[in-house]
Amino acid sequence: MRLKDVSKFMEKIGIPGQDAYDLPTSNKRFPDGGWYRMEISGVERPNVLEAVIDEMNKRKVPIHRVISVVMGATLLDKSELKDFAQTARDAKLEVILTPGPRSSWDIGRQLATPEGALSGLRFHGSDQLRAVIADIIRCIDIGFRGFLVVDEGELWLLNELKKKGDIPEDIIFKVSIYAGHANAAGAKVLEMLGAGSFNPPGDLSLPQYASIRKACDIPIDVHIILTESFGGYMRFYEGPDMARICAPCYFKIEPGPACAAGPGALYKPWIDSKMLADWGREKVKYAQIIYEFIQENYPEIKISEPGTKDLAIPR
Repeated sequence: MRLKDVSKFMEKIGIPGQDAYDLPTSNKRFPDGGWYRMEISGVERPNVLEAVIDEMNKRKVPIHRVISVVMGATLLDKSELKDFAQTARDAKLEVILTPGPRSSWDIGRQLATPEGALSGLRFHGSDQLRAVIADIIRCIDIGFRGFLVVDEGELWLLNELKKKGDIPEDIIFKVSIYAGHANAAGAKVLEMLGAGSFNPPGDLSLPQYASIRKACDIPIDVHIILTESFGGYMRFYEGPDMARICAPCYFKIEPGPACAAGPGALYKPWIDSKMLADWGREKVKYAQIIYEFIQENYPEIKISEPGTKDLAIPR
Protein backbone atom coordinates (compact mmCIF):
# COMPACT_ATOMS: atom_id res chain seq x y z
CA MET A 1 0.00 0.00 0.00
CA ARG A 2 1.41 3.37 -1.03
CA LEU A 3 1.69 6.00 1.69
CA LYS A 4 -0.02 8.62 -0.45
CA ASP A 5 -3.04 6.32 -0.77
CA VAL A 6 -3.22 5.92 3.00
CA SER A 7 -3.06 9.72 3.26
CA LYS A 8 -6.15 9.95 1.05
CA PHE A 9 -8.01 7.47 3.28
CA MET A 10 -7.17 9.53 6.38
CA GLU A 11 -8.13 12.82 4.76
CA LYS A 12 -11.57 11.47 3.80
CA ILE A 13 -12.43 11.37 7.51
CA GLY A 14 -10.87 14.69 8.47
CA ILE A 15 -7.43 13.60 9.67
CA PRO A 16 -4.38 15.10 7.90
CA GLY A 17 -2.61 12.52 5.76
CA GLN A 18 0.79 13.73 6.95
CA ASP A 19 2.31 16.33 9.21
CA ALA A 20 1.87 19.93 8.04
CA TYR A 21 5.41 20.79 6.94
CA ASP A 22 4.24 24.06 5.39
CA LEU A 23 3.32 25.29 8.89
CA PRO A 24 0.06 26.95 7.89
CA THR A 25 -1.28 29.85 9.95
CA SER A 26 -4.30 28.73 11.95
CA ASN A 27 -7.52 30.61 11.27
CA LYS A 28 -9.07 29.45 14.57
CA ARG A 29 -9.33 31.74 17.58
CA PHE A 30 -10.57 32.01 21.16
CA PRO A 31 -14.07 33.51 21.49
CA ASP A 32 -12.58 36.95 22.24
CA GLY A 33 -10.45 36.83 19.08
CA GLY A 34 -7.22 35.97 20.89
CA TRP A 35 -4.67 33.65 19.33
CA TYR A 36 -3.00 32.55 22.56
CA ARG A 37 -3.14 32.73 26.34
CA MET A 38 -0.69 32.23 29.22
CA GLU A 39 -0.91 29.40 31.75
CA ILE A 40 1.08 28.96 34.96
CA SER A 41 1.27 25.39 36.26
CA GLY A 42 1.94 24.10 39.76
CA VAL A 43 -0.01 26.71 41.73
CA GLU A 44 -0.36 24.37 44.66
CA ARG A 45 -1.57 26.52 47.57
CA PRO A 46 -3.22 29.89 48.20
CA ASN A 47 0.09 31.67 48.96
CA VAL A 48 1.53 30.44 45.63
CA LEU A 49 -1.49 31.90 43.84
CA GLU A 50 -1.01 35.19 45.68
CA ALA A 51 2.64 35.33 44.55
CA VAL A 52 1.67 34.65 40.91
CA ILE A 53 -0.96 37.40 40.99
CA ASP A 54 1.41 39.88 42.64
CA GLU A 55 4.12 39.19 40.04
CA MET A 56 1.75 39.43 37.07
CA ASN A 57 0.52 42.79 38.34
CA LYS A 58 4.09 44.05 38.81
CA ARG A 59 5.14 42.94 35.34
CA LYS A 60 1.83 43.83 33.69
CA VAL A 61 1.83 40.55 31.77
CA PRO A 62 -1.51 38.84 31.03
CA ILE A 63 -1.95 35.49 32.82
CA HIS A 64 -5.19 33.70 32.01
CA ARG A 65 -5.11 30.26 33.61
CA VAL A 66 -3.49 28.49 36.55
CA ILE A 67 -3.16 24.71 36.89
CA SER A 68 -3.62 24.13 40.57
CA VAL A 69 -3.13 21.62 43.37
CA VAL A 70 -1.50 18.99 41.18
CA MET A 71 -0.72 17.16 44.42
CA GLY A 72 -4.52 16.71 44.73
CA ALA A 73 -7.37 19.00 45.79
CA THR A 74 -8.34 16.50 48.49
CA LEU A 75 -5.27 17.68 50.43
CA LEU A 76 -6.60 21.22 50.89
CA ASP A 77 -9.32 21.76 53.45
CA LYS A 78 -12.51 23.62 52.54
CA SER A 79 -11.26 26.88 54.04
CA GLU A 80 -8.09 26.77 51.91
CA LEU A 81 -10.11 25.92 48.81
CA LYS A 82 -12.53 28.79 49.44
CA ASP A 83 -9.63 31.23 49.88
CA PHE A 84 -8.08 29.91 46.66
CA ALA A 85 -11.33 30.28 44.72
CA GLN A 86 -12.01 33.79 46.03
CA THR A 87 -8.47 35.00 45.31
CA ALA A 88 -8.62 33.65 41.75
CA ARG A 89 -12.06 35.16 41.22
CA ASP A 90 -10.89 38.57 42.39
CA ALA A 91 -7.95 38.37 39.95
CA LYS A 92 -10.22 37.03 37.14
CA LEU A 93 -8.07 33.92 36.65
CA GLU A 94 -9.29 30.62 35.28
CA VAL A 95 -8.46 27.76 37.64
CA ILE A 96 -8.01 24.18 36.46
CA LEU A 97 -8.08 22.18 39.67
CA THR A 98 -6.58 18.70 39.97
CA PRO A 99 -8.72 16.26 41.97
CA GLY A 100 -7.24 13.45 43.99
CA PRO A 101 -4.77 11.96 45.04
CA ARG A 102 -5.11 9.72 42.01
CA SER A 103 -4.07 6.26 40.86
CA SER A 104 -0.34 6.81 41.38
CA TRP A 105 -1.07 6.73 45.13
CA ASP A 106 -3.13 3.51 44.95
CA ILE A 107 -2.12 0.17 46.48
CA GLY A 108 -1.84 -1.26 42.95
CA ARG A 109 1.82 -0.72 42.00
CA GLN A 110 2.03 -1.72 38.33
CA LEU A 111 2.07 1.98 37.54
CA ALA A 112 5.25 2.39 39.61
CA THR A 113 7.23 -0.09 37.48
CA PRO A 114 9.18 1.01 34.36
CA GLU A 115 7.05 -1.09 32.02
CA GLY A 116 3.79 -0.71 33.89
CA ALA A 117 4.03 3.07 33.63
CA LEU A 118 3.55 2.72 29.87
CA SER A 119 -0.08 1.72 30.46
CA GLY A 120 -0.78 5.26 31.64
CA LEU A 121 -2.52 6.98 34.51
CA ARG A 122 -5.95 5.38 34.37
CA PHE A 123 -8.37 4.93 37.23
CA HIS A 124 -8.69 1.38 38.60
CA GLY A 125 -12.25 0.23 39.08
CA SER A 126 -15.46 2.08 39.86
CA ASP A 127 -14.42 2.94 43.42
CA GLN A 128 -11.64 5.17 42.12
CA LEU A 129 -13.94 6.81 39.59
CA ARG A 130 -16.47 7.43 42.35
CA ALA A 131 -13.80 8.99 44.59
CA VAL A 132 -12.47 11.40 41.96
CA ILE A 133 -15.98 12.47 40.92
CA ALA A 134 -16.86 13.08 44.58
CA ASP A 135 -13.80 15.30 44.94
CA ILE A 136 -14.72 17.23 41.78
CA ILE A 137 -18.27 17.80 43.02
CA ARG A 138 -16.91 18.94 46.41
CA CYS A 139 -14.83 21.57 44.60
CA ILE A 140 -17.69 22.57 42.30
CA ASP A 141 -19.81 23.28 45.37
CA ILE A 142 -17.03 25.56 46.67
CA GLY A 143 -17.00 27.45 43.36
CA PHE A 144 -14.40 25.94 41.01
CA ARG A 145 -15.40 25.54 37.35
CA GLY A 146 -12.42 23.78 35.67
CA PHE A 147 -10.75 20.41 36.31
CA LEU A 148 -7.81 18.37 35.02
CA VAL A 149 -8.49 14.83 33.74
CA VAL A 150 -6.06 12.08 32.72
CA ASP A 151 -8.41 9.23 31.78
CA GLU A 152 -10.59 9.14 28.64
CA GLY A 153 -13.19 7.03 30.43
CA GLU A 154 -13.33 9.57 33.24
CA LEU A 155 -13.69 12.38 30.66
CA TRP A 156 -16.60 10.61 28.95
CA LEU A 157 -18.30 9.87 32.27
CA LEU A 158 -17.99 13.45 33.53
CA ASN A 159 -19.50 14.85 30.36
CA GLU A 160 -22.34 12.32 30.51
CA LEU A 161 -23.02 13.56 34.05
CA LYS A 162 -23.13 17.10 32.64
CA LYS A 163 -25.74 15.99 30.11
CA LYS A 164 -27.83 14.47 32.93
CA GLY A 165 -27.60 17.67 34.97
CA ASP A 166 -25.61 16.07 37.81
CA ILE A 167 -22.64 18.35 37.01
CA PRO A 168 -23.31 21.99 36.01
CA GLU A 169 -23.16 22.81 32.31
CA ASP A 170 -20.49 25.51 32.73
CA ILE A 171 -17.85 23.11 34.11
CA ILE A 172 -14.87 22.51 31.77
CA PHE A 173 -12.38 19.64 31.60
CA LYS A 174 -8.78 19.94 30.43
CA VAL A 175 -6.92 16.76 29.42
CA SER A 176 -3.47 16.36 30.98
CA ILE A 177 -0.12 15.69 29.30
CA TYR A 178 -0.17 12.39 31.21
CA ALA A 179 -2.92 11.12 28.91
CA GLY A 180 -0.27 11.12 26.17
CA HIS A 181 -2.33 12.01 23.06
CA ALA A 182 0.13 13.10 20.38
CA ASN A 183 -1.66 13.12 17.02
CA ALA A 184 -4.65 14.53 15.17
CA ALA A 185 -6.79 11.41 15.65
CA GLY A 186 -6.24 11.46 19.42
CA ALA A 187 -7.11 15.16 19.53
CA LYS A 188 -10.31 14.46 17.63
CA VAL A 189 -11.31 11.71 20.07
CA LEU A 190 -10.79 13.98 23.07
CA GLU A 191 -12.81 16.74 21.41
CA MET A 192 -15.64 14.27 20.73
CA LEU A 193 -15.55 13.15 24.39
CA GLY A 194 -16.04 16.73 25.59
CA ALA A 195 -12.54 18.03 26.37
CA GLY A 196 -12.35 21.80 26.74
CA SER A 197 -8.66 21.74 25.81
CA PHE A 198 -5.88 19.16 25.75
CA ASN A 199 -2.16 18.97 26.46
CA PRO A 200 -0.12 16.83 24.03
CA PRO A 201 3.42 15.71 24.91
CA GLY A 202 5.95 18.52 25.00
CA ASP A 203 8.33 17.12 22.38
CA LEU A 204 6.14 17.45 19.27
CA SER A 205 7.56 19.21 16.22
CA LEU A 206 5.92 22.27 14.72
CA PRO A 207 4.60 20.25 11.72
CA GLN A 208 3.06 17.75 14.16
CA TYR A 209 1.36 20.54 16.11
CA ALA A 210 0.10 22.02 12.83
CA SER A 211 -1.46 18.70 11.76
CA ILE A 212 -3.26 18.44 15.12
CA ARG A 213 -4.63 21.94 14.71
CA LYS A 214 -6.09 21.02 11.31
CA ALA A 215 -8.16 18.23 12.86
CA CYS A 216 -9.63 19.82 15.99
CA ASP A 217 -11.10 23.13 17.15
CA ILE A 218 -10.47 23.00 20.91
CA PRO A 219 -7.49 24.89 22.35
CA ILE A 220 -4.13 23.10 22.38
CA ASP A 221 -2.15 23.42 25.61
CA VAL A 222 1.46 23.79 24.42
CA HIS A 223 4.39 23.25 26.76
CA ILE A 224 6.87 25.94 25.76
CA ILE A 225 8.87 25.18 28.92
CA LEU A 226 8.81 21.75 30.59
CA THR A 227 10.63 20.09 33.48
CA GLU A 228 13.83 18.10 33.10
CA SER A 229 11.92 14.92 34.02
CA PHE A 230 10.06 15.24 30.70
CA GLY A 231 13.15 16.18 28.69
CA GLY A 232 13.81 19.74 29.78
CA TYR A 233 12.43 21.80 26.88
CA MET A 234 12.84 25.56 26.61
CA ARG A 235 11.30 26.50 23.27
CA PHE A 236 11.23 30.29 23.66
CA TYR A 237 12.27 31.02 20.10
CA GLU A 238 9.59 28.73 18.68
CA GLY A 239 6.94 30.63 20.62
CA PRO A 240 5.96 33.02 17.82
CA ASP A 241 5.39 30.19 15.33
CA MET A 242 3.66 28.07 17.96
CA ALA A 243 1.17 30.90 18.53
CA ARG A 244 0.66 31.28 14.80
CA ILE A 245 0.10 27.63 13.87
CA CYS A 246 -1.56 26.34 17.08
CA ALA A 247 -4.09 29.13 17.69
CA PRO A 248 -6.08 28.99 19.84
CA CYS A 249 -3.51 27.75 22.33
CA TYR A 250 -2.40 28.09 25.93
CA PHE A 251 1.33 28.42 26.54
CA LYS A 252 2.25 26.18 29.45
CA ILE A 253 5.17 27.35 31.59
CA GLU A 254 6.49 24.56 33.80
CA PRO A 255 10.24 24.72 34.58
CA GLY A 256 12.03 22.70 37.25
CA PRO A 257 13.45 19.26 37.96
CA ALA A 258 10.15 17.32 37.84
CA CYS A 259 6.39 17.80 38.03
CA ALA A 260 4.61 15.11 40.03
CA ALA A 261 6.83 12.01 39.76
CA GLY A 262 10.43 11.02 40.37
CA PRO A 263 13.31 12.74 42.19
CA GLY A 264 12.84 16.46 42.56
CA ALA A 265 9.05 16.40 41.96
CA LEU A 266 7.66 19.81 42.89
CA TYR A 267 3.97 18.99 43.22
CA LYS A 268 4.04 16.95 46.40
CA PRO A 269 2.31 17.70 49.72
CA TRP A 270 5.60 18.09 51.61
CA ILE A 271 7.23 20.64 49.26
CA ASP A 272 7.74 24.04 50.91
CA SER A 273 5.08 26.46 49.71
CA LYS A 274 7.46 29.44 49.93
CA MET A 275 9.73 27.77 47.38
CA LEU A 276 6.73 27.10 45.11
CA ALA A 277 5.72 30.76 45.43
CA ASP A 278 9.20 31.81 44.30
CA TRP A 279 8.92 29.41 41.36
CA GLY A 280 5.55 30.97 40.54
CA ARG A 281 7.16 34.40 40.24
CA GLU A 282 9.85 33.00 37.94
CA LYS A 283 7.19 31.44 35.71
CA VAL A 284 5.45 34.80 35.35
CA LYS A 285 8.77 36.32 34.29
CA TYR A 286 9.08 33.66 31.59
CA ALA A 287 5.55 34.51 30.43
CA GLN A 288 6.68 38.10 29.97
CA ILE A 289 9.69 36.98 27.90
CA ILE A 290 7.51 34.78 25.68
CA TYR A 291 4.98 37.58 25.21
CA GLU A 292 7.75 39.97 24.18
CA PHE A 293 9.18 37.47 21.65
CA ILE A 294 5.78 37.05 20.04
CA GLN A 295 5.14 40.79 19.90
CA GLU A 296 8.54 41.43 18.31
CA ASN A 297 8.11 38.77 15.61
CA TYR A 298 4.36 38.78 14.93
CA PRO A 299 2.86 41.99 16.35
CA GLU A 300 -0.41 41.18 14.57
CA ILE A 301 -0.92 38.11 16.79
CA LYS A 302 -3.31 39.06 19.60
CA ILE A 303 -3.13 37.72 23.13
CA SER A 304 -6.47 37.34 24.91
CA GLU A 305 -7.45 40.06 27.34
CA PRO A 306 -7.15 39.19 31.05
CA GLY A 307 -10.39 37.96 32.59
CA THR A 308 -12.14 37.40 29.26
CA LYS A 309 -15.70 36.06 29.58
CA ASP A 310 -15.17 32.45 28.48
CA LEU A 311 -12.57 31.67 31.17
CA ALA A 312 -13.59 29.17 33.85
CA ILE A 313 -13.19 31.70 36.68
CA PRO A 314 -14.35 30.41 40.09
CA ARG A 315 -17.76 31.59 41.24
